[in-house]
Amino acid sequence: MNIYLREITKDNFEAVSLLDVYEEQEDFIASNTWSMLEAAYNPEYIIRAIYLKDTPVGFFMWVPTSSQKIAIWRFMVDKKHQHKGIGRQAMHLALAEIKQDQQLKQIEICYDPKNRIAKSFYSSLGFMEIGLDEDGEEMLAIINL
Repeated sequence: MNIYLREITKDNFEAVSLLDVYEEQEDFIASNTWSMLEAAYNPEYIIRAIYLKDTPVGFFMWVPTSSQKIAIWRFMVDKKHQHKGIGRQAMHLALAEIKQDQQLKQIEICYDPKNRIAKSFYSSLGFMEIGLDEDGEEMLAIINL
């Protein structure tokens, strides 16, 4: 499978904004359009499109929360491309890119604690749950480097 991450530019932002998830997943996923707007006004936010061959099929956004920690704030795969191993391969690519920063000590991700699929998926990638966020709404999980 030819999966890779690509920067989002004026040439592909519209296709990325049209990616969608299943209705029952909508409460777990922020809008790609909103996320790209956030990144446009926060240059330290990193956004990437997930590509299958020449087609955008997913989206990432990660944000430095300190000089030693990156938080993956957004990750989605379009509903037409789920359950094909794309998300797992894309996450490996994103983690490899993030880990290129030699100062990093930790990668964090959060998800709805009721989302059992996310819990299982992130755990299989090495993320360890550390508890709920300060609002008690999202589960925090980390990879220590």
